[in-house]
Amino acid sequence: MNTFPSAPRGVVAARLRQARQLRGLSQREVGVRMGLDKDTASARISRYESESMAVSLESLFILAEALEVPPAYLLANTPVMADAILRLGTMSEAQLAHLLGALTTLSGFSGEQSQELNASTQGNVDPSGSK
Repeated sequence: MNTFPSAPRGVVAARLRQARQLRGLSQREVGVRMGLDKDTASARISRYESESMAVSLESLFILAEALEVPPAYLLANTPVMADAILRLGTMSEAQLAHLLGALTTLSGFSGEQSQELNASTQGNVDPSGSK
């Protein structure tokens, strides 16, 4: 039975708490790393972790950077997915490409389908977040 929260706010709150504890950081330290004032940093992170305040998409990316985890980690709705994302975040592009080949074989998702998907999405996402 999966006891992990299924609501988006709960998932992010739980992953935030886990990542913060994994890195050995206090709520204040995470907030300060995000660029928040040291007097309000702890309260903001506490509100995120207690689910009393939603994390905006922009803040999610800033949080991920402060916690040194991929942004997708904070959205992973299962422990296995979260662990996989953490490991993927440490791999080189060459390792990721090799793994993608293995995953494609295992999933039955053809290389042609993968190329079509990549071609249809390539150029549509600006990693800097600017328009």
